[in-house]
Amino acid sequence: MTLVIAHRGASHVERENTLAAFRRAAEMGAEAVELDVRRGGDDRLVVHHNPHLADGRLVRTTPSHELPDDVPELRDALAACERMFVNIEIKNDPDEPDFDPSDWVAHRVCALLAEIGGGLRWLISSFRLETVNTCRALLPGVRTAWLVERLDAEVIAATAGAGHVAVHPKHDVVDAANMAAAHAAGLVVNVWTCDEPERMRALIGWGVDGICTNVPDVALAVRRGG
Repeated sequence: MTLVIAHRGASHVERENTLAAFRRAAEMGAEAVELDVRRGGDDRLVVHHNPHLADGRLVRTTPSHELPDDVPELRDALAACERMFVNIEIKNDPDEPDFDPSDWVAHRVCALLAEIGGGLRWLISSFRLETVNTCRALLPGVRTAWLVERLDAEVIAATAGAGHVAVHPKHDVVDAANMAAAHAAGLVVNVWTCDEPERMRALIGWGVDGICTNVPDVALAVRRGG
């Protein structure tokens, strides 16, 4: 069965990456949530997609007590996801102002997951392969995935060769052939971010493992045959 992964929670009806969005996704029946984690100004793990807040302040240099009320800490976000599994995307882009080649966030995320337990309930991903490689080495019992914008033989070989369980390509680069190739390499394929019902139907027909979407209610209806 194709899993429905709520992209930053049920982000079409609630503010993205908030406790309310995660709880609404659970109410809708999504099996999973995807969220983004960054390093806050006082070395706390906070959930926010962009390096800057809406008012322009850099998340990395903003103390937690000065963050907007709807920017949660990672620990609280994981608790809000309750029965769902959680795809934790570590934001560590070399082109962004909070890039850290030492992978501080990866180390702290793995330490938190080791503390709270849950094992296979977590899936760590990042666009930076070195970051997910670090997580794989630090916490082998937690699943890891490489986020990519293409799905070809090179990407498949690099992902599988590093021991990651999944590859997360952009949905519009996936077709029946490259999905089958990834599956043949032993990889789970979860695509991002698909909101169009017809495209969802095609992906499900090809056997995609998970669809990350802003509209989990729509994806659930499509999966039911609606």
